[in-house]
Amino acid sequence: MKLKNILTIALLATSLTSCFEDETTMGTGAISEILIDSTSIQKVYNINKNETLIITPVISQTNKEKDVTYTWEINLETYSHDQEFVYEGKELGSYLCRLIVENSDGKSFFPFELHVNSPYEEGITLISKDAEGNSMLSFMLTPADGSESTGFIAGDQFRANNTDITFAANPADMVQSSGSLIVACQGTEDGTSPATIYYLNEKTFVVENVITAPEFPDFKPTLLGIPSQGYQGISYPVLCEGGNVYEFSPTEGALIKPVKMPYTYAQTTINYDEGSASSYNLIFWDKAINALCLIYNGYQYYCGRPYHTERDSIINNPAVNFFNGQQIRKMVLIEQKKGSIGRPKILVITNNMAGLYYRALISVDFWEWDSEKNEAVLKFESNQSQGYDMCGFGALSLTETTPCVANDTYHTLLYAEKNKIKQWYFRYQPLPHITAAKDFQTIGSESAIITSMILSEDHSHTYVAFYEPDQPGLNGSVWVIDTDKGTVLKQYNNICYQPVKIMYKKK
Repeated sequence: MKLKNILTIALLATSLTSCFEDETTMGTGAISEILIDSTSIQKVYNINKNETLIITPVISQTNKEKDVTYTWEINLETYSHDQEFVYEGKELGSYLCRLIVENSDGKSFFPFELHVNSPYEEGITLISKDAEGNSMLSFMLTPADGSESTGFIAGDQFRANNTDITFAANPADMVQSSGSLIVACQGTEDGTSPATIYYLNEKTFVVENVITAPEFPDFKPTLLGIPSQGYQGISYPVLCEGGNVYEFSPTEGALIKPVKMPYTYAQTTINYDEGSASSYNLIFWDKAINALCLIYNGYQYYCGRPYHTERDSIINNPAVNFFNGQQIRKMVLIEQKKGSIGRPKILVITNNMAGLYYRALISVDFWEWDSEKNEAVLKFESNQSQGYDMCGFGALSLTETTPCVANDTYHTLLYAEKNKIKQWYFRYQPLPHITAAKDFQTIGSESAIITSMILSEDHSHTYVAFYEPDQPGLNGSVWVIDTDKGTVLKQYNNICYQPVKIMYKKK
């Protein structure tokens, strides 16, 4: 179809018009009007940041073929005079554009819209490292129309958006908070790559701030205790490799030595919040006294009491330190399906010196005030009269760092054991009918190692990240399994290095 239209500069919108000087009345010959083929150029273009758009217009002239010139405008400013429109989307935004094709008889116009969108709006985000510790950031977009994702974007998305910045070695953790994707890297032992915390713009993955701490040689971050909305002036805990904690203020970009948590903590934590800067719970395990440490809405409370002043008095007080004599195996947030009502629980697995394993289900805000006793008390599952019961795992393979997910839909804990996924029903079951964990699915080859897992929001799918240590190059993959049946639904193979953490980055 051929169009003969003109764009009014004031509107720069929808109408297409041609503007030619009629010479036929003066006897000088018929004009040659330019026609722009509407099938060769669209009215609206959507591209992702860093993507290149190429438009090759097709034109014709009604009479004699005359020399033509091309002008491409963006927001009423001349962009180029090339025949082809070549545009790299370096900046997010929406632009009003038009093509002007001119010969000696007149001009034809074709207006169009160009939208440069974020390729990282919402979807699966993954950090990984190769055998030398070199870092990589991977992403799989969730389409806005709800259609099925086609796969991970090829290449390291950190380097694609920060060509002038070297990605520090050995990534350890990442969280989405207050418009940023915060990534922590441990660096290298020799200091050539320092331990680093990056602020990435959550929509562009462009680095907006970098924090290093060469003055703290024991700063080797493993877990970021940062809620989804940082609060001005509040410092949050960053757990390190040795179990020590540093305090970090995301709003000020400051890292300091611990004041409120100066002890040693297990490498298993709960980071739960409701999307508000004033409603979050961070739960740690104090390894010296084998007790839960709750940080509640302000990073200053231990079980409702000032942690640093009350800690010594609870070490041998069973009324306060419920887990006295037990060692932590794992803490897992029992995730709720999107739209669920009520407070979620955490699953706490411990064992005692005799090797017996116990399970407790505790609310995320696990302390409540008992007005009769005038003290804070633990809130346990209602059918746990003693607060905990035997797990029935047998030879339990769970450790502080075991990849796992738990859900309140099927009441199952899925955890990794090398290349195997184990399934265990964690809900209360009277003895002696407590079930043992069973083999659920085998991932990859016999030498594969599962390193991270996440649930989909509706709990139907579980994303399992693993790597093949015997393979060179991109030896990391993500498989998607049915959370209830264990069936492998999709495979995204060789898309990264050894996965460190997989998460769902929200819009």
